[in-house]
Formats: sequence, structure tokens, C-alpha cells
Amino acid sequence: MPNVGKSTLFNALTDNNILAANYPFATIEPNTGIVPIPDDRLHKLGQLYNTKKIVPATVTFVDIAGLVAGASKGEGLGNQFLANIRTCNAIAHVVRAFDDPNVQHVDDAPNPKKDIEIINTELVLADLQTVEKRLPQMQKEAKANPKLKPQADLLEEVRKVLDSGTPLFAVDGRWKAEDGILLQKELQLLTMKPIIYVFNIDEAGLTDKAKQQTLAKLVTPARAIFVCAKLEHELQSLDEADRMELLESYGVPESGLLQLIHASYKTLGLQSYLTAGADEVRAWTIAKGATAPQAAGVIHGDFEKGFIAAQIVDYNDLISAGSETAARSAGKVRTEGKTYVMQPNDVVEFRFNV
Repeated sequence: MPNVGKSTLFNALTDNNILAANYPFATIEPNTGIVPIPDDRLHKLGQLYNTKKIVPATVTFVDIAGLVAGASKGEGLGNQFLANIRTCNAIAHVVRAFDDPNVQHVDDAPNPKKDIEIINTELVLADLQTVEKRLPQMQKEAKANPKLKPQADLLEEVRKVLDSGTPLFAVDGRWKAEDGILLQKELQLLTMKPIIYVFNIDEAGLTDKAKQQTLAKLVTPARAIFVCAKLEHELQSLDEADRMELLESYGVPESGLLQLIHASYKTLGLQSYLTAGADEVRAWTIAKGATAPQAAGVIHGDFEKGFIAAQIVDYNDLISAGSETAARSAGKVRTEGKTYVMQPNDVVEFRFNV
């Protein structure tokens, strides 16, 4: 919704300075921020290798215009919003859960449950339009080619779910992997996207577990996190030590940025592996379950095509040994082949032939 603190939170997360105003649709064009993921392992490896450059993994956040009732029919900036959101891997739905008479709400008073329902309804209606536009064509094609009948049946089933007002992400475990490819990649259905609910609460709400549990129940089984955009904005101007001290004073173990990054990684099924040397130490983002050749392909497509083997040492073993040479002498460096499934603490050197 407009005026829930999206742009304030975005500024804090991305160390940016976009307009965060007390009126609807202050954000018109989407704002993009690429955020480095804090990772202590990189700095320790940098010291071990005396490296010239450290490159963290990143998450790209996009701040888009607020959504209002009727957006699927073009109300507010609805059509523009829906076009922008289709290109994202996951949706972080910021929900206002604070009271402040100085910050107006489009419906006069914040109501998290109602606001969530409005957004979900608009996403459902947008998906229903997409499916109803595609379904007749798919049914016609299925008559000519019986192999397409399962896809036509799937779209009919999806239409019924959406017509009942239910987002597709709420139908847990119903869609097979190949169904997801059609619904997400080809049709770009919005309610098939993974969703994280970011409840923007006030300072008192950060330690109010009862309130947090009540809000979390509104979105079960989706993932919910609780941040105070106002506090995150204050953290922006402080150094690391002062940030930690301020967070601790509110009883919060980590910043909203870290919470959102961790939630994003878990929701999207991601992990990082590491490469290290004198020239560069870097974290690379891959899907959980990725094989060594697939991980190599993230660096360069030729690495995957010409993959021979991966030389791997566990990060903790490497740090304990004190050097790569010592880790090798201790038998901690091993060679893995094409079927090896990557682990989060792997420090890797790929061997390939192109």
C-alpha cells in the first residue's frame, strides 16, 4: 500500500536517498538498489590470502509504487506496478503495523489484515486476467495437439483457484515443478512468486512478541519479519559499533537488512560459495542443491561447459589450518567431480577446459 514505509525502508537497506514522502505515490518510477551481503568470512579469507579485492554477493532490491484497491483495473499506478513486479524473483510485501497520526494512510487508519487482503486480491485479479486471456488459446491448441491437454487442464484448475479469490502461493504443494515453470516463467503469474511479509512496526513493537505472533498468524505459512523502518533510517548514519549498540538497546539481534537478506535466501532457496586467492576473494550466489558444474557456470558459462573438477576445502578447515598449503598438508583439500552438490562453506577452485 502507499505510505507504509517502503521507501524509508528501501533507503535504509540500500543506503540510498530517494524521495520518501508523506503522500501516496511518492514513488513513481521503480528505484533499484544493489546491496552487498555482509559476510565475515570474506574478510578473514582476505587476510589469509592478503588479497587485493573483496567482492561480496549481492541482493537487488526494487522499490516500486504503492498498490491500491482497483490496481488490476488501472487504479492508482496499478498497471505500472504490476509490470514492475513481474520481473522480480520474490515479493517483499511491506505492511504498515504502526500508528502515527502524522503519516497518512490511504484508508485513514492502518489495518494490517485489510491491507494484506487488498494487495492479495489485486494480485489474484491480475493473475485471473492473465489466465483468462491465455486459457481459450491453450484449449484450442490442446484440441489440435493432445499433448498440450495437461497444460490446458492446469490452467483451468488455476483459473478456478484464482476465481475463488485464493492466491496461488496459498495452495501449498499443489503445483508440480513443471507446472511452476509454466505458471511462473511463461505466464509470470504474480501469486506464484515467493512472498515475504515485512511488517513495519514502531520501536515498542520490536520487543512485543505477542503483537508479532498475532501479525505472523495473518500470513501463515508465508515468512514474516518485523522491522522498524524509522530505526533502520537512524542506523544508516551510524558506524558499525554504534549500530550494534543501538540495536542491542532495543533487544534486536540484527538489522532489518540482515533479516531481509536471510529471509530472501531461505525463501528463494539460495546459498553462497566462496573463491579465494591473492587477486580476489568473492562470494557467489547459487541455488541450494546446485552441482559443482552449475556453480562454475555462475562465474562463466564456459566453466560449466568445460568443467573437469573442483578443488574444495571447507572454510572452517581452511581458517583453522592458517593457509591453503597447511590445509592441503592436513588432507583437508579434496577434489570433487560433476555430481558433487555444493555446500555453503565451500571454498572452491574450478578446473576446466575450453
